Amino acid sequence: QVQLVESGGGLVQPGGSLRLSCAGSGFTIKNYAMAWYRQGPGKERELVALIASAGGVINYADSVRGRFTISRDNAKQVVYLQMNSLKPEDTAVYYCSAVDIPSMRNVYRGQGTQVTVSS
Repeated sequence: QVQLVESGGGLVQPGGSLRLSCAGSGFTIKNYAMAWYRQGPGKERELVALIASAGGVINYADSVRGRFTISRDNAKQVVYLQMNSLKPEDTAVYYCSAVDIPSMRNVYRGQGTQVTVSS
């Protein structure tokens, strides 16, 4: 059974940090680019960060560049999103996906983890 399971979300104060993890099973993540998306309340889903299958090419949304870092450990089947200097507008459900390149079709997607940035 294919699964992507996100963890690490929670409540954090503005300026704080969180590290999200996404564990894949039932398929080999090294065969896919992996991405983090988010959807805030009343907002469209947004691509936050994308990392190529071997980790060599990375893209970020302008809103998070310089604050967030995506990485992957293919041997452990895990993708990470390190989030620093968090802002209230980063509040959202964060999802990880296995992505087909170049179509950007989400082949597999997790259930998401809630991140709330509030004082």
